[in-house]
Amino acid sequence: MSHFTTFKAAGRGAKLALVGLGAVAGVLGIGTASAATTDSDAPSIVVKYSEQSLGTDSGVKALYAQIVRASKQVCPSAPESIRDLRLQTLIEECRDQAISRAIAKIDNAHLAALYAAHSKNG
Repeated sequence: MSHFTTFKAAGRGAKLALVGLGAVAGVLGIGTASAATTDSDAPSIVVKYSEQSLGTDSGVKALYAQIVRASKQVCPSAPESIRDLRLQTLIEECRDQAISRAIAKIDNAHLAALYAAHSKNG
């Protein structure tokens, strides 16, 4: 049986990062970006997984990697030409919050332990 979890950019940090990216994109003429005004407006990605995959170390590691990739899609990086430490911090916070919320939503002890180990190591 497959399960789905919606993966969202979350919280004030995510919104500020999106606003910052939108401002940067507007100033540089890269394109148009809009900031999310509510959590339901935040970018989201559906991550598919099966209960069986959570029963193996390799399955848990694969799901964790999928969640990390999804966090990079919902909380994109600033262009390399922008070296704004505050914006980078907001992007990192957005990704951390998105990963944390996804892990909590899935509610699996092995996945939570892997996340905790990665969180300690940075």
